[in-house]
Amino acid sequence: MLQVYTGTGKGKTTAALGAALRAGGYGMKTIVFSFLKDDPEYGEVRAAKNLNFIEIRQVGRDCFVNFRNPDKIDLDLARQGWEEAKKAILNKVADVIILDEINLVLATKMLPVEEVVKFLSQAKNDIEIITTGRGAPQELTDIADLVTDMQEVKHYLSQGITSRNGFDH
Repeated sequence: MLQVYTGTGKGKTTAALGAALRAGGYGMKTIVFSFLKDDPEYGEVRAAKNLNFIEIRQVGRDCFVNFRNPDKIDLDLARQGWEEAKKAILNKVADVIILDEINLVLATKMLPVEEVVKFLSQAKNDIEIITTGRGAPQELTDIADLVTDMQEVKHYLSQGITSRNGFDH
């Protein structure tokens, strides 16, 4: 099946990782492709080192991405990450594939929506695929089997509290 976690609220990646944890309880393997991220200090990256059923592959850079005019390196990394994820899906190297932040990659046209949606619509019948990120395109939510739209009601960052290790990254 294809699950999509989107919206302005916090918790999209956390929900996907929760699904991976549940799947791991049944002996299933998860691979996470983290688009737009390349920081080995993220909590999930650190934790995955202790969990033999979750592998995280960071396929972005750890810097600000200008979504209105992305640098060539960001476009190249998105493409390379997508190609790597497609191979993993086609070869069924895991039971669950999480495409972390790919919704935002698609919303900002860093990858062609039509290409990704066409591939996922065919592949979702063979493997569990979870996408995360703000702004999931309608074309993606249309083919999804589950869509959760997380909306921010209140967030401590708006009160000036900075990002906290273990909770925000």
